[in-house]
Amino acid sequence: MQTIIEIILTETNDKQETKNDKPILLGFSLGGRMALSFYQSIPGQVEKVILLAPDGLKVNFWYWLSTQTWLGNKFFYFTMHYPGWFFGFLKALKGLSLVNASVFKFVKYYIDNKQVRYELYNRWTALRKLRPNLSKIRSAILYNKTPFRLVYGRHDRIILSPVGERFKKGIENYCVVSVIESGHQVLHEKHASEIMNQLVS
Repeated sequence: MQTIIEIILTETNDKQETKNDKPILLGFSLGGRMALSFYQSIPGQVEKVILLAPDGLKVNFWYWLSTQTWLGNKFFYFTMHYPGWFFGFLKALKGLSLVNASVFKFVKYYIDNKQVRYELYNRWTALRKLRPNLSKIRSAILYNKTPFRLVYGRHDRIILSPVGERFKKGIENYCVVSVIESGHQVLHEKHASEIMNQLVS
């Protein structure tokens, strides 16, 4: 990953009139995990970090089981290729009001489409080694005085804003948590002005 980062920074600087400008990292959902990992690798070279409904600030049990254990990954692979049993189980839970409508809709999107299922499996598995060290990241934020902006959807039932509030503790001078009128799809055209505010704040 370090090599990839160095290539990106070199290519970016080669195309800029002003050399050595620091990049702004922006990550949405699973991209938040990537942005955190990038920042951890090059904290002194980053201007600002903006995370939209980010993964990576909390250990998700299902993500951990599916990507960090051999048996869990095999089961994940099976489910992505033969999803019928899981979708039926999910519908039963919804019928018992044990899964809310927004979570059901979110999971259904990934289960219904074969190509989307395969992409999800490949994406989760490929990024399994990106495990941000939040303690190191907080220390780097304090040392480098890096602005962090976390944006959550008020109606998001996948990634919740209290996770961001917990991450913010101890770095309050540099970390701002915002909640907007959205579900999980914070990265949407209708929220462009609110995202732009985070770029300039």
